[in-house]
Amino acid sequence: MATFFSRIAMARSLLIVLSFSGFLFLGHVESLGINYGQVGNNLPPPEKVLDLLRSLRITKARIYDTNPQILTAFANSGVELVVTVENDMLGTLMDPQQALQWVNSRIKPYVPATRITGIAVGNEVFTGGDTTLIANLVPAMVSIHGALVQLGLDQYIQVSTPSSLAVLAESYPPSAGSFKPELTPIMSQFLQFLQTTKAPFWINAYPYFAYKDEPNNISLDYVLFNPNAGMVDPYTKLRYDNMLYAQVDAVIFASARLGFGGIEVRVSETGWPSKGDQNEVGATVANAATYNRNLLRRQLRGEGTPLRPNMRVEVYLFALFNEDMKPGPTSERNYGLYQPDLTMAYNVGLSALGSTSSTSSASISLTSSAPHQVINFAINCQRTTSMLTGVSWWASHHPNYADYGFSRRSFIARGCDKPLDYAIIVQNHFLVL
Repeated sequence: MATFFSRIAMARSLLIVLSFSGFLFLGHVESLGINYGQVGNNLPPPEKVLDLLRSLRITKARIYDTNPQILTAFANSGVELVVTVENDMLGTLMDPQQALQWVNSRIKPYVPATRITGIAVGNEVFTGGDTTLIANLVPAMVSIHGALVQLGLDQYIQVSTPSSLAVLAESYPPSAGSFKPELTPIMSQFLQFLQTTKAPFWINAYPYFAYKDEPNNISLDYVLFNPNAGMVDPYTKLRYDNMLYAQVDAVIFASARLGFGGIEVRVSETGWPSKGDQNEVGATVANAATYNRNLLRRQLRGEGTPLRPNMRVEVYLFALFNEDMKPGPTSERNYGLYQPDLTMAYNVGLSALGSTSSTSSASISLTSSAPHQVINFAINCQRTTSMLTGVSWWASHHPNYADYGFSRRSFIARGCDKPLDYAIIVQNHFLVL
């Protein structure tokens, strides 16, 4: 009983500290990003990829190397890039001189034209089982950051490493979040580095895996961001209506338990496969579209987690393309929003917008291509009967978009007496904000 009450007291004290620490990072998280993997033999050239990102108004991307073709193609594009140091380079880059040479050859020639804003040192090193790599990780990060300082680039480029959620020994409820005991010593060094350099903790978080492993015990609606009863953390009394935010908060609590409660947690990867093997429960087109569409909506609303509601969670979707050469189960090759030929793998609600098609400031627009002869209204804050009639007519003739709330009833119910909070009609596009 004493343990139970002490746990409540600890959770509540952490809750107070962590809730306020979120305000330190307001304004740092501005848009949703996407992971641009290249493990395929049929992917479009970087110039075509950049055109796609621009058309989708995606302003952040992460790549898994320092591919010079990509870094060159993305120059003067305004797209922020996180680049990656491959795991097998960590031993070499522990040496400060080697790290300086690496930054001089892989980073410096491309900035500032190419907006490199982050260096991911390795990927999921803590849970890879290689004790040598784990031991090399933080020293390599220190050396790379030191090289950036030496070259005057540290104020523009953050250094961190993406970790699997498997670094946690406990993640449920979120306030019980804690790192695996065997990782505690190195994790403390890592968190100290992040705190000193003001860099984020990057986590690869996939609610899909939790559902796949326990489909009978985990609500599909909970993991897909659909309406559901949710869960209440018994210690903090915070309510969670989706698993991703619970996972993020579990990492924040785990960091706080080691004395690092002010570190920002960003989602470096999350997504849902549209196809899988027979034993990969839930890997369907419908679930993938629902997960990513609902997540995009949350991002457009600028949501934070229940623990840090005023700090928007930065999220990088996995992935831009289906990659046909990725090893492993079928799902590994089917996380992409797009096929290599630039056609949609499924309709998540992203629509390519030409540079003159919209004046919306949203980084991602959930859209449909409404014919201009049906909807061709200017942006304004006035609703008129003719406007509602036109929108309702178009919506009633496009039942595939019912899940966006494009129904006659919903539009009439919203009335003409307030700004266009829910819908803005922009030339040929219907933007749901």
